[in-house]
Amino acid sequence: MRSSPGARIAGAVVVLATATTVAACGAGGSGGSGGSGTGDGSSDGALSSAASGAATAASPSATPSPTRSYALSSAPRSIPAVRAHEPARGPGWRPGANSGVVLAKGSDSLAGEGKLLSQELKIAYRGAAAARAGDVELALASGSGAGAAESYTLTTSGGRVRITGPDRAGVFYGTRTLKQSLRADGVMPEGVVRDSPARAERGLNLDIARKYYTPGWIEARLREMADLKMNMLGLHFSDDQGFRIESSSHPEIVSAQHLSKADVRKILALADQLHITVVPEIDSPGHLGAVLRAHPDLQLRNASGKATQGAIDISKPASAKIVDDLDREFAALFKGPYWNLGADEYQALVVRNPEASYPELARQAVQKYGSGARVQDLTTAWTNDRAAALKSFNKKFKVWNDGLFKGGVVKANPAFEVQYWTGKELGARQPQEYLDEGRQVVNFNDEYLYYVLGQPNTFVYPTGQRIYEQWTPLVLRGTKPVPAAHAKQIRGGTFAIWGDFPNAQTEAQVAAGIRLPLAATAEKTWNAEKPKLSWSQFTSLYTKVEGTG
Repeated sequence: MRSSPGARIAGAVVVLATATTVAACGAGGSGGSGGSGTGDGSSDGALSSAASGAATAASPSATPSPTRSYALSSAPRSIPAVRAHEPARGPGWRPGANSGVVLAKGSDSLAGEGKLLSQELKIAYRGAAAARAGDVELALASGSGAGAAESYTLTTSGGRVRITGPDRAGVFYGTRTLKQSLRADGVMPEGVVRDSPARAERGLNLDIARKYYTPGWIEARLREMADLKMNMLGLHFSDDQGFRIESSSHPEIVSAQHLSKADVRKILALADQLHITVVPEIDSPGHLGAVLRAHPDLQLRNASGKATQGAIDISKPASAKIVDDLDREFAALFKGPYWNLGADEYQALVVRNPEASYPELARQAVQKYGSGARVQDLTTAWTNDRAAALKSFNKKFKVWNDGLFKGGVVKANPAFEVQYWTGKELGARQPQEYLDEGRQVVNFNDEYLYYVLGQPNTFVYPTGQRIYEQWTPLVLRGTKPVPAAHAKQIRGGTFAIWGDFPNAQTEAQVAAGIRLPLAATAEKTWNAEKPKLSWSQFTSLYTKVEGTG
């Protein structure tokens, strides 16, 4: 809600006349990470800045007495935008010389979040202590009114900021809003923010198998994601072109350029600090070329004896053993709740007649599952078995949509979460089919969310503007949304970087190319409503709030 220009001008005059009140409320001071100024001319921000300037000469003994002299505040500006803000009259908050970050009673587990915020805002960290004027207080809420996971309430009043949430992630996201508001306008507006994500999964998927990325580059992306309140990083580290993490069970498959396990542990520690779940993927039974180069005896061959690119022979027990060895090794390293089984683009199933092209697979399918079984049944069983081999790790499993087949004798595990990316493959199923099966789906729509290096086939580098203006998590395939009745089954959306032509762009070029698309994805997965800002307004705001310092 905004007041009229006339009311704002009148309010500003009164504010200057009552500067002692402002000073006593703790809004003054020249510190802060966001600097001064309102960016897009927000007169609420300008009002607070004017009041702060006048307050420097005020008596320090003035008694706080908030009045209606201030115009009603506007919502803080951040990416993604906050979902609800209750405006209030007051100077807002900005960090001052005596400001600090404190933890409420019983909230000691928020020490990491508190220390990070104090570093970012360049104010003191005092730990478990009573909040004073000028402070930011972090608190874990409990009870029935605490709110949903990842939600938070941010209250700016009386010269203080208080951020509460039912979990550490929610409180952390509140600190992101505070940080961004200061960057955008130099002030955290008076009032109460109540915020929570519309979608549970908001992510970036990174192909480090085809293009090697340095640990520092990956860590920078984690920080970028965290400021955007994104919570999932998919790590595709095995493919035809490379296997990019050190392995003790099968060192013979590891590429020359790879991450050490120490590198990975450092990445995982940072991700945990930033409330980002890392989802590892060893894709199988396709995309295993790096493994097969060291084990050519496991390569799938067709009826004429020709090797099938990237495909392991699922009729051989040794094939299952090597993949299970790797899965177990890395499931112990990646301790998060999710594991991506892959299952896409098994080349035995992209031909017109898999049974004729791969008679040994067809023979074994019939032998194991009866006369009506086909190669797709043997493939489905392979994916089910890989999940079963990881049972002791208590993972939740993700698979690509083209790894789940229509009909068949063997049914895919009903708990598999579908990552829907394509409708272009031979026999690709419509999203509606997975939704009708009752499956949970994450949107990877390759029309909008695929950043494929070198732009092969029909891919073009996605733009943030297209995502921001046209895409929603309901748009799973092409440009047409599925019925809103299925909204609860769509867990979120993920922007994906694929390294088909790894030298097409440098690390720096990839980072620059994904900035705005990633920000747009974050906006559209956090907020269910149509954005209020135009694209130009959004990009202008992004230039103010981006960064990790």
